[in-house]
Amino acid sequence: MSKDQQKICQEKTFETVYKQYSKELRRFILFKTQDLDRAEDILQETFIKLWDNCGKVNYESVKSYLYTIATNTFLNTIKHDKVVRKHQNTLVIKKNIESPEFVMLEKEFMDKLERTINSLPEKQKEVFLLNRIEKKKYKEIAVQLDISVKAVEKRMHLALVVLREKIGNI
Repeated sequence: MSKDQQKICQEKTFETVYKQYSKELRRFILFKTQDLDRAEDILQETFIKLWDNCGKVNYESVKSYLYTIATNTFLNTIKHDKVVRKHQNTLVIKKNIESPEFVMLEKEFMDKLERTINSLPEKQKEVFLLNRIEKKKYKEIAVQLDISVKAVEKRMHLALVVLREKIGNI
């Protein structure tokens, strides 16, 4: 093969490589995956990676490169499938934990909590939401509202007293 033909980045050389190795590589991948569609996908990805890196691959080592890329792509799909299965299993477990009764009680509690928070005096509600929802410290709230830290503490205390009376310990 001449020097020009050894440049895989040339379309004719790439096409020659594809024709020479694709059938054999497809069989290799199909043996590993036992799934024709997946084997075709991996084969396509392998040749895309070869094209993307054609300047780095010597013609003499192209076969080894193709098999390495195909094997790594296959292993990556296996890892990905494992992660997907694990995620699906955790979703199923989470769905099974919450009974319809629990979901209903939780919704009722959240509605009651929201009504109670909305019924707080405006200044107490503001401090409560800044602290508990936005996770701001008393000092940050004091600076933001231009009041003393003691005033923030007092408003928070009063808000919690009302919430405990109407809902119980939060």
